[in-house]
Amino acid sequence: MNYLETDNQNRLFAFNSWRDYLPYLLILAVIAAAIFELHWQGRIWWCKWDALYYLWSNDAWGKHNSQHLFDPYSFTHILHGFFFYWVLTLIFRRRLPLKWLLFCAIFVESAWEMLENTDSIIQQYRTATLALNYFGDSVVNSFGDILSCAVGFIIARKLGFWRSFAVFIFIEIVLIFWIHDSLLINIIMLIHPVEAIKTWQSGN
Repeated sequence: MNYLETDNQNRLFAFNSWRDYLPYLLILAVIAAAIFELHWQGRIWWCKWDALYYLWSNDAWGKHNSQHLFDPYSFTHILHGFFFYWVLTLIFRRRLPLKWLLFCAIFVESAWEMLENTDSIIQQYRTATLALNYFGDSVVNSFGDILSCAVGFIIARKLGFWRSFAVFIFIEIVLIFWIHDSLLINIIMLIHPVEAIKTWQSGN
């Protein structure tokens, strides 16, 4: 493999042949399929509580959360992108071009959005956390989550492992103080709810 081929593998937006467009076409297809599936599952397109199409909802525990394009939990999806970049580069190293790793990350994130919005997972969130107003993401919010993941992947690529790891920890700490939640806490509460965490989140 010559230098040009290697350089092309390590760049997200290098287009030297039709093959370079293929992962992005598949990314669009995956996102379109996820949007269709989410709507078929019964998810609404946008927040039913707002006539105005706000792009950001600041209330992490209110009825508008997960209903607009972005909200505080968008940062946890950015961290998804960090994690997917670390794991995929560790597994595939330089055997797959970077744009195909991005496709893999978006594929997994899209699959999670569809799983996360099934009735069983929604009920688990409502039971294990304080998200009593949570009835699933809007389709637009799921799209924002997928977009946030892609942004996180690109940021992790730009920063490298150690700097992106430092940013990961920083975002986790900010979320813990800001919304009494984070990606790691979210995972813990989904897999094995801890009553002490739930009590802390309630402010008691």
